[in-house]
Amino acid sequence: MRKLILLLVAGLAVGALFGHLMMSVPGYWLIRVGETSVQTSFWFGLILLLAAFIVVHFALRLLTGILRPVGRFRTWNSRARNRRAMKRTVRGLVALTEGRWKKAEKTLVHAANDSSTPLVNYLSAALAAHYQGNHTKSQEHLNQAQLTTEGADTAIGLMQAQLMIDRQQPEEALAILNRLDRKLSDHPQVLKLLKQVHLSVNDWEGLRWLLPRLAAQKLIAQQEREQLEFKAYRELILFEAKNPGNIERVRGLWADMPEYLRGNTELVVLYTDALVQSNEESIAERLLNHSLDHHWDARLVKRYGLLNVHAARQLTKTEKWLQERPNDPELLLTCGRLSLRTGKWEKALEYFEASQRQRPNGEVCAELARLYASLGEHNKSQLYYRHSVEMLAQSLPSLPQPSDASDSQKPDTKATTKRA
Repeated sequence: MRKLILLLVAGLAVGALFGHLMMSVPGYWLIRVGETSVQTSFWFGLILLLAAFIVVHFALRLLTGILRPVGRFRTWNSRARNRRAMKRTVRGLVALTEGRWKKAEKTLVHAANDSSTPLVNYLSAALAAHYQGNHTKSQEHLNQAQLTTEGADTAIGLMQAQLMIDRQQPEEALAILNRLDRKLSDHPQVLKLLKQVHLSVNDWEGLRWLLPRLAAQKLIAQQEREQLEFKAYRELILFEAKNPGNIERVRGLWADMPEYLRGNTELVVLYTDALVQSNEESIAERLLNHSLDHHWDARLVKRYGLLNVHAARQLTKTEKWLQERPNDPELLLTCGRLSLRTGKWEKALEYFEASQRQRPNGEVCAELARLYASLGEHNKSQLYYRHSVEMLAQSLPSLPQPSDASDSQKPDTKATTKRA
């Protein structure tokens, strides 16, 4: 009751205020259209204007209420179709995973138009067609994916490259990946696929430049990187060393090589062989001296003894090493060979025999047999030749020999003679 009284008092006060304003603020509205004019008081015109606003407002609300059901129906229908498309997409992906590729392709393509992710549908359909061996259809699905989704060039390009790799078309895959690599520098998946393609085509040059980028992106383990770097530089040196005229190219490879690989014995020997083939034995000597001073290896010692640079200087060097390693069989063999180069036959015999005592070896026996034969001591020469052959025979695989066969397996030479 108290609120009602307050509302009545407030209404009377507002009415009195408006009444006072209507009396104290005179005015009029004049609307003229052509020869026709309409005139009314200011306050009455204001009331008409307010009433017109209210009528228009409610008319618009009524029109919106009439049209809204149509829009709501369209939205509901679109969402329903999208839900059905998503269910079909899931069924298609499950079929793809299970290896039912034909059904997967059909389901995924059928759901693509209503799907909110048509890119996924068409890429998966392309994969399903690829597994069926229908490469033309697979490419059509990739083209359709390009049309339905903007900004999907990278995803489509990666899919194309992967399919080319699976089809044993590494050159086409490499072209796609190089284009993507220029556009997207250091993209992880692009770099991984590039590594795979370089290995498949034995592109060691491309691989050696790719490996540091893979390592920078932490896409390759340190052990794998070292293994691949070693293989890449080994294959490149072997290839370039086939032509002695490519020695500058071999030098460049050695200069570009990571420091830890320059201590690898096999690579040092390969580089040494390339230098020797190009008549640069003095450089090869410095290389082996440096390597042996930092890392002692029997293969390097043996290779050092085969150089033909300055035998007297080399012998002096090896005899200094021998003071530190007096019982090294490979070093004793090398000293013996260098002694031969300097014409010191007796010293060569001493070194060879000392090497043979430390570790019996067919190669050392052959050197002794050849040297004794040259000195005219044929009995000793034949003895060492026999030892050499016996040691070589020990390394041969165990295979049946005629002496091991039974008499029934031996050919009947008498019968053969009578028939003849």
